[in-house]
Amino acid sequence: MNIVVCIKQVPDSAAKVVAEGGKANWGEAPLVMNPWDEYAVETALLQQEQHGGQVTAISVGGPAATEALKSALAMGCSQAYLVSDPALSSADSQAIAHVLAGAIRKIAEVDLAVFGKQAIDSDMGVTAPQTARVLGWPVISLVSAVREIDTGKGNIVVERSVEDGRQIVEGRLPVVITVSKDIAEPRYPSFMGIRKAAKAEIPVWTLADLEVATPTPVVHWPEVENPPSQAISTEMISGEDPQEIADTLVDRILNEKVF
Repeated sequence: MNIVVCIKQVPDSAAKVVAEGGKANWGEAPLVMNPWDEYAVETALLQQEQHGGQVTAISVGGPAATEALKSALAMGCSQAYLVSDPALSSADSQAIAHVLAGAIRKIAEVDLAVFGKQAIDSDMGVTAPQTARVLGWPVISLVSAVREIDTGKGNIVVERSVEDGRQIVEGRLPVVITVSKDIAEPRYPSFMGIRKAAKAEIPVWTLADLEVATPTPVVHWPEVENPPSQAISTEMISGEDPQEIADTLVDRILNEKVF
């Protein structure tokens, strides 16, 4: 079984973003694999263990994104590729979807593409379905369990987490799925896995390598601004008894016209 897991490098979840010069600035926050993508990697590895084959990790970004790919290799992925091109500096999710679809096509004969449900820096959760649309594949989102994969018949059966419970959904391979944290707890990389990943050379693909034309973004962020600051003052109301405190509070509310 040939599985691709698509991951993204993002600032650490504890980072605080501020707007500087019209652009988002994450400060000195360390860059890590998107936490939701850890569940995607775990899902891919579990399916590899059950059905055989290999798991390939793909990421789109700058040279630093190789560290996220090495984390995936340390967890157990068979190989990894970075797609990096200056033409992608202003790419939106739709542009990234075309790039990921090109990378999946280049790997060829992929049965399953796995994504985390969203990235913590943008929180849109649309890249996976957009990628599926470019590929012409079905997409099943918010998968909480993979019940069955029959590569012979080309079928997959999964559970989806929905507001009122679980859905059982059957689809055809190849397919794109996004996974929730209910799928499985991501494994810790082994010591040998970390050592092996540290020495790994990550191949870098450009748009030319993928035979993908420079995608035109449809969403632009001309400027990012900090939310307006608000001056807040707090007054503690005291009194001899609850009735006096309540009367004072009512007077304050009437004076401030908070009604």
